[in-house]
Amino acid sequence: MGIYYSLMDSPIQGSFVGLANYRELLGNAVFQQAATNTLLFTIISVPLNMILSLGLAMLLGGNIPFRNWFRIACLVPLVVPVASVVLIWKAVFDLHGTLNEGLAHWGIGPTDWMESRSAMLVVIVVYLWKNVGYNMVLFLAGLQNIPTEYYEAAAMDGAGKFRKWTTITLVYLTPTTFFVFIMSIVNSFKVFRETYLIAGDYPNSSIYMLQHYMNNMFKSLDYQKLTSAAFIMALIIVVLVLVLFWVERRIAKSLA
Repeated sequence: MGIYYSLMDSPIQGSFVGLANYRELLGNAVFQQAATNTLLFTIISVPLNMILSLGLAMLLGGNIPFRNWFRIACLVPLVVPVASVVLIWKAVFDLHGTLNEGLAHWGIGPTDWMESRSAMLVVIVVYLWKNVGYNMVLFLAGLQNIPTEYYEAAAMDGAGKFRKWTTITLVYLTPTTFFVFIMSIVNSFKVFRETYLIAGDYPNSSIYMLQHYMNNMFKSLDYQKLTSAAFIMALIIVVLVLVLFWVERRIAKSLA
């Protein structure tokens, strides 16, 4: 039904216009801005999420003091209600908020975090805070499934820590890494909820995402642009996932 609407000039007794809605959408400056911001956010936040979560998993997988407490702390963001978290983020990143007060003690002037180019940084921080703990658990499970005999055999061959990490850890974490990567991309689209609650329908242009665009098209009852944008985004995600599946299979075959 969505594809049908995207090919019509009106959802009610409309006429078939083919790909006209898609051409108009791709030429729309607001859509281009939203698509660019979404791509930039994903390119920055997803790799950061994976690096931080893998690093934490390797750290908390070792014998460090208060390891279990640190694990619990990393999982707290998963169970905290979004509404209460948003109030905290607003208090932190407001022009007269906690962060600016702290920076003032160092002689740094206030920054309007949500109404400047820094807004993208705020969204990335919110995304990482929400998702690093979940991915850390997945990586911990993957690390624990790697047989210790592999590391012992590598040590007997004179392999150092870095060589063990590159030839054993990363290789046998491939299925977990693949799954975490897909989930990180999926969760990057869910950050719209927090962004919407913090900044509203029309946030700073640097964090105006595709989800904002589609939400506003829905409110204005412009179903043609809404369905066209949704189909384009879904198509990109499907193509990306298929490419990742292909890469994962190639790696799995090379290990077999």
